[in-house]
Amino acid sequence: MLPRFSSRIRSSHLRTLSHPSFPSRRWMSVRPEEVDGVAPRKKVTIHHLQAMRRSGTPITMLTAYDYPTGRACESHGVDITLVGDSLAQVCLGYDSTTRLTLDEMLHHCRAVARASKAPFLVADMPFGTYHTGAEDTVRNAVRMVREGGVEGVKIEGGLEVADTVRRLTRMGIPVMAHVGLMPQRHTMLSGYRVQGKNAECALDVLRAAVALEDAGAFAVVVEAVPHRLGGYITRAMRRIPTIGIGAGKETDGQVLVWDDVMGTWCGDKAKFVRRFGDVKGEVARGVRSYIAAVRERSFPDTAETYGMPEIEWEAFLARAEAERGGSSS
Repeated sequence: MLPRFSSRIRSSHLRTLSHPSFPSRRWMSVRPEEVDGVAPRKKVTIHHLQAMRRSGTPITMLTAYDYPTGRACESHGVDITLVGDSLAQVCLGYDSTTRLTLDEMLHHCRAVARASKAPFLVADMPFGTYHTGAEDTVRNAVRMVREGGVEGVKIEGGLEVADTVRRLTRMGIPVMAHVGLMPQRHTMLSGYRVQGKNAECALDVLRAAVALEDAGAFAVVVEAVPHRLGGYITRAMRRIPTIGIGAGKETDGQVLVWDDVMGTWCGDKAKFVRRFGDVKGEVARGVRSYIAAVRERSFPDTAETYGMPEIEWEAFLARAEAERGGSSS
């Protein structure tokens, strides 16, 4: 990426590079990309999210796992970027989110944090990082903020994690709660099943959300519950927004997994998923087209190769053949 000089200095610098006494320079495809041609966005804060809730403006949240997906959230207006533990499956090939380690999560957090600046940046605390005691939980959350570069952490659980949420928020670490279907507990739940389908279970989900708001959570994800329950919980929250995923349209915002949105996930499609892109189809088309072009030698063509002055080529041939004892190819 070119340094951000003043326009006058930058113009002079570029004229110098293009002077005939300097060899022409072609940038390689591995160079960092130029900054997108979009106006800088105002930073999304917790206060901003609360204001969106009060005004009735739906909040958008999308997962990201690396620099390119983080940059997409930055460039195209996402409000909250979530480094989700779903990366265990969609990026790392694990069979469950519970396989993900803290060090693996930190690696991906750092990559996303380099790109996603304006959205509020949250990451899932991996399974086991907030279950073994208060000191371990605090230590792990601090690592996610300090080493991972995130602004808040997300914790799955109900009443049993309220004290954890309270402790972290008192330390100044924002916590996003997560109730309803909790993927880290899929084994205990006998799979990824809709929660709150009867009155008692619905009350449990409501009580959890209320308790976590009281404990200081700045938002709560509500996953895979009947849509009327999602709306009721949203109205029951006094200050904080709800972010739904499979919880109906009455929540204050929505979140989906990047690979579901873009159509790249090869696994089962949940009922609440809508595919907004067909990246998988484009990838297949691109890879097959590349293979075909290589096979038929139509790639690369002349415009995609580098030339050499004829006099230099002749000099090279003479010297090369002399060194090889007069043989020529």
